[in-house]
Amino acid sequence: MSDFHHALLDWDEQGQPLSREFDDVYFSPTSGIDETRHVFLDGNDLPRRFAELGAGGRLVVGETGFGTGLNFLCTWQLFEAHAPADARLHFVSVEKFPLARDDLARALALWPQLAPFADALLDQYRAINPGFQRLLFANGRVTLTLLVGDALACLPELDARIDAWFLDGFAPAKNPQMWSPELFAQLARLSAPGATLATFTSAGFVRRALKEAGFQIRRAPGFGNKWHMSRGHFLGEPAPAAKPWFARPAAHAGERQALVIGAGLAGCASAASLAARGWQVTVLERHAGVAEEASGNPQGVLYLKLSAHGTALSRLIVSGFGHTRRLLQHLQPDQDWQGCGVLQLAFEAKEAERQLRLAEAFPASLLRHLDREQAEAVAGIPLPAGGLFYPEAGWVHPPALCRWLAARPGIRLLPHSEALQLRRENGRWQALDGERVIAEAPVAVLAGAAEILRFPQAAGMQLKRIRGQITRLPATEGSRALATVVCAEGYVAPVRNDEHTLGASFDFHSQDLAPTIAEHAGNLDLLREISPDLAERLQADRLDPAVLEGRAAFRCTTPDYLPLVGPLCDADAFAEAYAVLGRDARQVPDVPAPWLDGLYVNSGHGSRGLITAPLAGELLAAWLEGEPLPVPRDVAEACHPNRFPLRRLVRGR
Repeated sequence: MSDFHHALLDWDEQGQPLSREFDDVYFSPTSGIDETRHVFLDGNDLPRRFAELGAGGRLVVGETGFGTGLNFLCTWQLFEAHAPADARLHFVSVEKFPLARDDLARALALWPQLAPFADALLDQYRAINPGFQRLLFANGRVTLTLLVGDALACLPELDARIDAWFLDGFAPAKNPQMWSPELFAQLARLSAPGATLATFTSAGFVRRALKEAGFQIRRAPGFGNKWHMSRGHFLGEPAPAAKPWFARPAAHAGERQALVIGAGLAGCASAASLAARGWQVTVLERHAGVAEEASGNPQGVLYLKLSAHGTALSRLIVSGFGHTRRLLQHLQPDQDWQGCGVLQLAFEAKEAERQLRLAEAFPASLLRHLDREQAEAVAGIPLPAGGLFYPEAGWVHPPALCRWLAARPGIRLLPHSEALQLRRENGRWQALDGERVIAEAPVAVLAGAAEILRFPQAAGMQLKRIRGQITRLPATEGSRALATVVCAEGYVAPVRNDEHTLGASFDFHSQDLAPTIAEHAGNLDLLREISPDLAERLQADRLDPAVLEGRAAFRCTTPDYLPLVGPLCDADAFAEAYAVLGRDARQVPDVPAPWLDGLYVNSGHGSRGLITAPLAGELLAAWLEGEPLPVPRDVAEACHPNRFPLRRLVRGR
């Protein structure tokens, strides 16, 4: 990621952008919009295909070279004009050097006729960092999955079936890597049967390489001063998944109804992602409303604990952070969230070394190293050390995010409804609170943190509960100077409703949710480590821990700290189907996974739920709908519930 940077642009006399890296134009100098419509929209027969989408239908467009987003915006505009109201557009595009937001705004201003779509893109064009980035528009009806990075690195990680391809890299002579046989092999791997393809170039070596990859290609009249372009369709078959235990279950084909157990962040996000796709969702919650357990703190922090080594967890966090950060645009600033940045102090030598490695591995737009003087200027208070600053992060009021997610049309919340039992009857999952069925649907999602272990269907999942307690401190005139979240072993957030949130403790043993004096005292010690000056401004030495207010809740995490997201298997049948792995882990038995039809899980987010749970809702919906996954395939596998029964087999247990 360290070589990531935004596109370097020059601007011509007409105000059109030129790529300095590739010495090429982003679109036709004659008319970019007309070129897009002729080459890509008409070249893939999209006006007719959008109009003929059936009820709840979907079309997936894949693009090489997002550039200014012109092709995406024109496709969205055409979709709005021709597609049925309940149809969906999914646009997947790869871009090595995304435009900076100000440059994007300047480029999109060239087309006032696209202004409503361009404004929506600019509003969501935030935290566009390396990796997979998911952007949602039109209440989730239009999805953009932006793969930020080299196409030959990103496309092999993509799990998708593309219906129409836009090949729109810079000219083959300027950027040959985007027109290589290796890239075309990936297009073939990702193509749905009969997928169409269009591109502005008619270069012979491009057409020959596409034919070699399995596309039937023909020349067609080009746009403007170009005599010819190329059109075609895919003749081959998509490649099968390599590992059957991570293969997709068949996409859900019946009634689009689901019940979600748990109305914390994972449950509300799961419900919202399904409702955006036209599902009717019933959410069961044992308390009086949403976010009354671990998601109920007054201030949660968008805290990115990353690795410099590109681990699955680190890539999930970067993608999840971007997705959550974009969702926050829908909430009330200052009351529900604040993009004030997060400062992680280098509180010891080992942490300082780790931070320097991270600063080298990630772009400055995501994080940057500050010395002590710089850190104090950002935080507004004296500090004991410098550290890493995440400029687009901040704090969130988690109940506000949960309420916004749960307010989607199609979601029905049933409070005071505790599912004690789950059974499959006549193709539907039934949730019971004893003898009584409280809700039923063909699909069920277990999103109740560690409480999912009460259901035998999830008994093999490895989850542990960790108690955490936060302390609420009344703001003082001096403490209001705190301008950013500051973290060390704990964290303290800027003022919300005349108080600061301080925390959070970690207790691996207690099962009691009553706040304790000892942990309030421990949180005050964390405050003194973060900033003795702030502790003095908050009069920490004069505060009596016995009268402080706060709350405790249980985080729910897994041994590998990755969440549990995906379809559930029958554990006994899984062990029988793949027993050979216990003798030779290199074997790949060609046996379909024994899925529990329609049963899914979204849990185990630990202290990272604000960052990972909303994106996990999108991942869950993608599993159910057969959509492009919002994360790299190996990240989805690393979060898959099957990883635990698989490890037990391989280890011979």
